[in-house]
Amino acid sequence: MRAMQVVELGHPLALRDVAVPSPGAGEVLVRVAACGLNFGDLLIVKGTYQEKPILPATLGMEMAGTVDAVGEGVTHLAVGQRVAAYAGFGGLAEYAALPAEICVPIPDEMSFVDAAAFLVAYGTSHVALDYKARMQPGERLLVLGASGGVGLTAVELGKLMGAEVIACARGADKLEVARQAGADHLLDSDTCDLRAEVKALGGADVVYDPVGGDLFDAALRACNPEARLLPLGFASGTVPQIPANYLLVKNLTVLGFYWGGYMQVNPKVLTDSFEVLFGWYAQGRLTPHVSNVLPLEAANDGLELLRTRRATGKVVIEVTG
Repeated sequence: MRAMQVVELGHPLALRDVAVPSPGAGEVLVRVAACGLNFGDLLIVKGTYQEKPILPATLGMEMAGTVDAVGEGVTHLAVGQRVAAYAGFGGLAEYAALPAEICVPIPDEMSFVDAAAFLVAYGTSHVALDYKARMQPGERLLVLGASGGVGLTAVELGKLMGAEVIACARGADKLEVARQAGADHLLDSDTCDLRAEVKALGGADVVYDPVGGDLFDAALRACNPEARLLPLGFASGTVPQIPANYLLVKNLTVLGFYWGGYMQVNPKVLTDSFEVLFGWYAQGRLTPHVSNVLPLEAANDGLELLRTRRATGKVVIEVTG
């Protein structure tokens, strides 16, 4: 089968012919139809991600496809069933052997492209806002990087969950995407005084931040008393250093959040979230925004779209027909 693999850290992915895996006990073999790209994939290629792969490694954190074979002991999935999975690796290949417990049946009305764009982006934002921040209707949510893969879903879910949403992104075109996703207020990160403008809107009760750097510092100072801040990535390249005295004065809470970590420590958090999210999708209340769909051999081009921040929403790789 064909697979796009990391052969050497810091270098582009290589398209290689590798053996089709066999499903072991408790696993299923999935014929991968589509794979969503994520910022974490860039970090894996650089060698700076939380999880270090053994090389060569097949990239691709989230995928959707059809069960092709079932391993011993698997009873809740069947050959021919349409599923999606977050596995961390393996999605940029024509087949993947996956633990059956992480494969989620997808609604009949959901395309494989939508499914591959769904799990990480929507799952991250839903668990962050609901499970971690306990966001309530009527609260004011500030979303940094609001046109990106996860940021855009935070805007959409924030509005769906009853928040007043302030979207911060770079440039008019990206802000228009955030407006269409439901943002109430739009701030251009290239030109605005974030602290002053958020405070003028009434301050932030929840801050969703996949960017870090100076924007986090400004957002921290625009928070209302008892606000919750969610640092969940550092796309700016700068990890914020948080002054504890400021947290003390305003009774602020900073909630460390690594969505993928729940797969090991408490996977029920993720599966419960998926159940809610797929229900909302089936009701027509969520619409994944996919800006680019590329073939497997163009996966490096997809990663470049993420690296240069030219993508809005998700980049998806179509692996098989």
